[in-house]
Amino acid sequence: MAVHTKNLQQQESHEPFDPSAPPPFKVADIRAAIPSHCWVKNPWRSLSYVLRDILAVSLLVFIAVYFQTSSWVWPIYWAAQGTMFWAIFVLGHDCGHGSFSDNPNLNSIVGHILHSSILVPYHGWRISHRTHHQNHGHVENDESWVPLTEKTYNTLDASTKLLRFKVPFPLFAYPLYLWYRSPGKSGSHFNPYSDMFAPNERRYIVTSTLCWTLMVVNLFFLSTVIGPALLFKLYGIPYVIFVMWLDAVTYLHHHGHEQKLPWYRGKEWSYLRGGLTTVDRDYGIFNNIHHDIGTHVIHHLFPQIPHYHLIEATKAAKSVLGNYYREPKKSGLIPVHLIDNLVRSISQDHYVSDVGDVLYYQTDYRMMGKKMD
Repeated sequence: MAVHTKNLQQQESHEPFDPSAPPPFKVADIRAAIPSHCWVKNPWRSLSYVLRDILAVSLLVFIAVYFQTSSWVWPIYWAAQGTMFWAIFVLGHDCGHGSFSDNPNLNSIVGHILHSSILVPYHGWRISHRTHHQNHGHVENDESWVPLTEKTYNTLDASTKLLRFKVPFPLFAYPLYLWYRSPGKSGSHFNPYSDMFAPNERRYIVTSTLCWTLMVVNLFFLSTVIGPALLFKLYGIPYVIFVMWLDAVTYLHHHGHEQKLPWYRGKEWSYLRGGLTTVDRDYGIFNNIHHDIGTHVIHHLFPQIPHYHLIEATKAAKSVLGNYYREPKKSGLIPVHLIDNLVRSISQDHYVSDVGDVLYYQTDYRMMGKKMD
């Protein structure tokens, strides 16, 4: 009650809100506000979403093959199927968090099937994504779309800067990230000896890399049966659309808000403060299709909550979060409003300072072709 009162006073104040200020609540306060049933994982319900997505993928393939001589079918198929690949990724992501079910074996089996089918090494990505959640908002230790320090930024050649900071190139980064990680970091999601993984996790990486390899072999075999051109239409282009979805959504979870949000290092970072820099997004008709992944703040703080409880959990937590929760801008049917956020942030958010513990993105105006005053 005291936390709620303090947040009301905070919201009624006319002083500008500082998102980097230590919050007047703890993780336990947020947890206590979320109804107990939101933590319950129903494996049958989770499996029903898997069945739904697999049926949608299969139906789309059938329609595309049946109408393949009609030119109109392919652009519709590519957009729809790429979106379904992204939805499948989100369910595999839930398996990796353990929010799919309380059964680790079920999570692992379903996760491998779903992620391998879209060329994602399940355990490799699961472990690096766990690192991301454990260190969200930390400049050095975070794993996903980590800000570059000014020193690292200045070591990049012109082509690397172009690929990272000029749309649409960053929207195709995910496969490269799986193989090489981000600038300033080394390792591969396929290599059991990468420094991302502990020695006792190497066997998991071997398993996932083997599953990924079997999927690649299967695709090569399928190309001999139906022909590489048809396989490229049925699988290759939707895979590219899926990668674009993944890169855009994961970027927008941590970048591009109208008000610049802080990053931390050193003593200023905490799990709570890092998590509160996450941004919720509204994706219009895609919210349900991609399993409400845009409801991201509560997911980041409590990744154990199943996706089908995130909306309710977020509503319950708002009274505690106060101004630290930023309402997402409402979308029309198609979330075209997010294009501006994406392009503006990628183009302007280049690096953070090498010093200091509370940091904000800075802009290299020379790269933007503008003269500095």
